[in-house]
Amino acid sequence: MKLVGFNFNKLSVEKTAEKTSSLNINTNINILEIKEVKADFFESKQSLLNVNFSYIVNYSPDFAKVEIKGNLFFELEPKTTKEILKKWKDKEILEEIKENLFNIILKKATLKALFLEEEANLPLHIPFPSLKKSSQENKEEANI
Repeated sequence: MKLVGFNFNKLSVEKTAEKTSSLNINTNINILEIKEVKADFFESKQSLLNVNFSYIVNYSPDFAKVEIKGNLFFELEPKTTKEILKKWKDKEILEEIKENLFNIILKKATLKALFLEEEANLPLHIPFPSLKKSSQENKEEANI
């Protein structure tokens, strides 16, 4: 499975409230469609597969929402493409590609979501690494 294309089709951030006492942040990835693409410009014995997805970060209760939609294009063996499309008829994803597919979406969409959250002054949906000043006790324990 070779990734040959990745596009964002929708980038949306909406802040619906200014303050909230408690905040719950949930992330959801949905595969919306999987289909084979017939392309004249693609001269290969491999098949081309288009996967449409949505990546949504919900800030509840009713605080904000980040919505990203896009698609990926994969080059695959024709046999694998047939298996994937057969499974997709039941809205299931072939286990052989599931992990790789979701990791690509997570990597690309999470970075874009973090950018949108920063621009809209929203709390980031994943914790960022940070340095903390260590106490003298911790230093002494580390030297033992």
